[in-house]
Amino acid sequence: MEAIVYEEFGGPGVLHLARLDQPRPGPGQVRVAVRAAGVNPIDHKIRNGWMEGAFPTPLPATPGTEFAGVVQETGAGVTAFAPGDEVLGWSATGSYATEALAEAASLARKPEGLSWEEAAALPVATDTASRVLDELAVAEGETLLLHGAGGGVGSVAVQLAAARGATVIGTASPANHDFLRVLGAVPAAYGDGLVERVRELAPEGVDAVFDASGRGALPASIELRGGTTDRIVTIADGDAAELGVAFSSGGAPSADRLAENARLAESGELRVEIAQVFPLADAASAHALSEGGHVRGKLVLLP
Repeated sequence: MEAIVYEEFGGPGVLHLARLDQPRPGPGQVRVAVRAAGVNPIDHKIRNGWMEGAFPTPLPATPGTEFAGVVQETGAGVTAFAPGDEVLGWSATGSYATEALAEAASLARKPEGLSWEEAAALPVATDTASRVLDELAVAEGETLLLHGAGGGVGSVAVQLAAARGATVIGTASPANHDFLRVLGAVPAAYGDGLVERVRELAPEGVDAVFDASGRGALPASIELRGGTTDRIVTIADGDAAELGVAFSSGGAPSADRLAENARLAESGELRVEIAQVFPLADAASAHALSEGGHVRGKLVLLP
């Protein structure tokens, strides 16, 4: 099989295509032919070696955590899936590959109406957005400030929070403001003057803050919460601990939640924005774009 591999930490240039032995599923696992793989900001952070404290990575490594594909082989004890089933979920061996292993418990069936690209873009973004909204206990009638609202996680979180009946103020570059309005958010430009702009939009204050950007917005967020770090969660800012802000790194992914979000995406109730699609061999270009920021929606690789 073919896979993207890196033998040392560094920039996008360390990524290259290699031939590896076909993986064999162990108990509770399945082998999947990957049809599409999602690219997430955490991928380039791990590749750079920035996340070694939280996610130690043995080298050589294949990046990627999410994918959609077709089951080829099942391991002992797997009864929920069979060869030929179309699935989406999380990879146990790296998803930037033509084949990958996955725990059967981490997979959901792909709805027929979803494209491979849309399906591969769902697992990380929808699970992360749902998890953090639950951690913040966002409820009907509240105002949520969401940083990085135009990105893969942020664009999903806008929609899920709005569906809960919350008012969402989403920070993004001006080029993404019309997109955020379509999703159901009130857009605000980030950068200098953010506190004043948000106060104009929410004179009574914000009830919770979800930082999906990691671009230094936590001090302003604390000010907007009246000086408290209560109900502020980041998934991207490495300064969270010294500021006393909760960092949400996730836990076991929920296949049931993924199945429901996939159903919502198929029905059109949840919009999946694909920013750009790359061939697997051009993973380095996808990483360079992701690392530069300002990506609207998700980046996807096609083996």
